[in-house]
Amino acid sequence: MWEERAYNARRDVSALAASGLGLSELHAAAIERISRDVSTELTCWATIDPETLVISNMTSGETRIPAGYDSLLADAEYSADQPHTFAAMARRKEVVVRLSDVELREKSRSARFQNVWRPLGMDQELRVLFLSDGACWGAAGMVRSGKDFTEREVEYLTTVAPVIAGATRLAVRSEVTRRSSGAGPAIVVLDSRGELRSITTEARQWRERLEDIEPGRFLLIMRIMARGVQSSASGGFRARIRDAQGQWALMQASTLIDREGGDQIVVTIDAVAGEQLTGMLLTAYGLSPREKEVCREVIAGHPTTHIAQHLYVSTNTVQDHLKSVFAKTGVRSRGELVARLQPQSFAADGSH
Repeated sequence: MWEERAYNARRDVSALAASGLGLSELHAAAIERISRDVSTELTCWATIDPETLVISNMTSGETRIPAGYDSLLADAEYSADQPHTFAAMARRKEVVVRLSDVELREKSRSARFQNVWRPLGMDQELRVLFLSDGACWGAAGMVRSGKDFTEREVEYLTTVAPVIAGATRLAVRSEVTRRSSGAGPAIVVLDSRGELRSITTEARQWRERLEDIEPGRFLLIMRIMARGVQSSASGGFRARIRDAQGQWALMQASTLIDREGGDQIVVTIDAVAGEQLTGMLLTAYGLSPREKEVCREVIAGHPTTHIAQHLYVSTNTVQDHLKSVFAKTGVRSRGELVARLQPQSFAADGSH
């Protein structure tokens, strides 16, 4: 029975991927589909930047987490000492984690369990990663009370997760290729708690665009950036985010000391041009590490002989890699490849 359910779910998610839905719409539809087989009281799916392992977008199920708890979840997700965060699971390539399988000591120090799920009356949690070709494109947090997630449900989600990952990757690739943000740079200053201190006009525009997804989304992302900086050994933190229309931006946060000696955090927001998203596209097309190197050489305008010398391979090997790249990206020439991997940015008025 469960094998048939998993098969049908994989088929339905594949159909969703082929329909051309955007990320938020894709995840909303997939949440509804998966909930037919695995019941939850609360669920939230995240899109994750495969390079930084930072959440770039979130989609909730029909029942939303009560106001005030989302910031606590963000704190738990980006605190360095927390167990089984999405980023930690991605580094371990761990697809499914059940709270009931976690050691008691780990469970007791889980801020997510102690500060969010327990006060809400939830005692069962399951987390799923969406991995495709070793890259993490998203994850799901699923919680309920009483009945634990069964082994059959774990097997079902483990089977369906790669298809969801592939669908997510396809949606990212489509959005990145189709458009990139035309807004200017923006600056936000936060205090050590992630509270807003000041914001430029350009940043307000990004705030409005993120609030179109959900009220409070911008401030939640700012809290994530602040927590990320505080947990970073280097004192810096970066993430790519997307607005409701699928336009992307790069957020970079760093610490500074104000004149009163208090900690402040500066977040810059820059519209991401097509060439800045090349790394994500290379991963989205499922290219191997060597194929990615060849692509970057081609983008730089280097001929085959130069690429062969630089990568210490033969010219025939370079050509073989290019054939594979052409097949994966659906192009027939180097010029088409460069255009595919460096889509032109949309101007602010929507024209090219």
